[in-house]
Amino acid sequence: MYRSHNCGALRATDINKTVTLSGWVQKSRDKGFIIWTDLRDRYGVTQLIFDTERTEAKVIELAKTLGREFVIQVTGKVIERESKNTKIPTGEIEVLVAQLEVLNEAKLPPFTIEDDTDGGEDIRMKYRYLDIRRNPVKESLIFRSKVANEVRNYLADQEFIEVETPYLIKSTPEGARDFVVPSRMNEGEFYALPQSPQTFKQLLMVGGMDKYFQIVKCFRDEDLRADRQPEFTQIDCEMAFVEQEDILNIFEGLTKHLLKKLHNFEIENFPRMTFDHAMKTYGNDKPDIRFGMEFGELNTVAQHKDFKVFNSAELVVGIAVPNGASYTRKEIDKLIDWVKRPQVGALGMVYVKCNEDGTFKSSVDKFYDQEDLKNWAAATGAKAGDLICVLSGSTNKVRAQLSALRMELAERLGLRKPNEFAPLWVIDFPLLELDEETGHYHAMHHPFTSPKPGQLELLDTDPGAVKANAYDLVLNGNEIGGGSIRIHDKEIQATMFKHLGFTPEEAETQFGFLMDAFQYGAPPHGGLAFGLDRLVAILGGQETIRDFIAFPKNNSGRDVMIDAPAALDNEQLSELNIKLDIQ
Repeated sequence: MYRSHNCGALRATDINKTVTLSGWVQKSRDKGFIIWTDLRDRYGVTQLIFDTERTEAKVIELAKTLGREFVIQVTGKVIERESKNTKIPTGEIEVLVAQLEVLNEAKLPPFTIEDDTDGGEDIRMKYRYLDIRRNPVKESLIFRSKVANEVRNYLADQEFIEVETPYLIKSTPEGARDFVVPSRMNEGEFYALPQSPQTFKQLLMVGGMDKYFQIVKCFRDEDLRADRQPEFTQIDCEMAFVEQEDILNIFEGLTKHLLKKLHNFEIENFPRMTFDHAMKTYGNDKPDIRFGMEFGELNTVAQHKDFKVFNSAELVVGIAVPNGASYTRKEIDKLIDWVKRPQVGALGMVYVKCNEDGTFKSSVDKFYDQEDLKNWAAATGAKAGDLICVLSGSTNKVRAQLSALRMELAERLGLRKPNEFAPLWVIDFPLLELDEETGHYHAMHHPFTSPKPGQLELLDTDPGAVKANAYDLVLNGNEIGGGSIRIHDKEIQATMFKHLGFTPEEAETQFGFLMDAFQYGAPPHGGLAFGLDRLVAILGGQETIRDFIAFPKNNSGRDVMIDAPAALDNEQLSELNIKLDIQ
């Protein structure tokens, strides 16, 4: 038996017990006549004591050789600790060691295994197995496991059936780029790794499974950022004989269940917001509603003077920054520089200080009088002491720019509190998006999304006006889930493929199996998928998903620990009938 207790278990009630512990050496303090060693495992830290008066000499000598991260086993008596440590659960006791065995020696790690480590991100990713020993990463992975377990518990209670779907599937032209896998036995042909189990879960509904879920790996070959990885995990769900309201109710219930179980946080209201309202009021389709700073459109009160910048703009829009009138000119100039960065792309920013005496001071006083600025304050909801920040330009660009500024200011003002949770549904998305470069429409979600009832006929006359029977669940400014009511009629699905530019032959080649299945009695169905990585990060009070994934990739899509991706040798390539012509 390597251990009778773990390193986080012992308390004052265990004093005088003989115990066996195993773990990693956190650190040692050698005072000559006495040695204290902190022993760590997944569960916590226990202090060991080697005393020349009470411990055999050979054990003391061995203890002097212990280095950081040595794996050891000790047996000894639990005694009361003279200098108690109230910061750890085991802080009232220590173990007087009688026997010590080194199970494995360890090289000095390249960074300290502590909460506040001296290791940079690159070195920690290279030695990720060491990084996992640190409490922040370890606790994030344990938290992820708790979330996954609670998801399974809730869905099982709702009579969902967990079904595994294939990883080696057919490449499709929709969505992001596929990762492809060559087939050795079918020369010149390739599998694709699934971007989602979309068509399979629809086929399960045709198969009568009624309620399906799966916690499943998905793959997308796309550019990365902090909240995106080439392989990610979805909580994938589908239901038959449902309308939108049925699905929203089920997954409001799941979100409430998670918040209650994990944070004892109770929430009743899940506001519903249309896509158009979200874009107009917050500049994006995943608004953070924990704070205000809603957009105020200013065209009618700002385009009547000789300020050409505003007069030539498609949209003039502003936000009121709480207590921002106290900002110095230097601080405001830094904000202007921030919005002019390439990542945001604004050409400049107009500002108005709302003074406590009811007057206004702006960067465009030459063009606008006090009555004008008072109207700006009314449109943005600004109060005395606030700062109005105004951007202008083409509608889509300026909304995205002001949204970025709103979120940055909220971060600086401490308004994005990680222990507060504000979910909402965004509904009534456009069914189709126009690609400005090609002039063609593509599906905003995917080609299996149903139009809102009564809008199918608009596909022929005004396709951009058609609303999707789709919905996104947003939590704290992040999309954590999304889904739709699906098309379940073969003729309607064929019509959708036509409007997306597929010829009948192309549709048959790519999706004939699904169209065939619809002929055998496909029920009305719909579903939703949560991004587990992002959901766990937000529930864990963060927005970067990397620490909630055991072995993540870096921003170049590489696993620097195992050095993947990597080249194949010529023999492997030959078996796969692949010839590389790299100059």
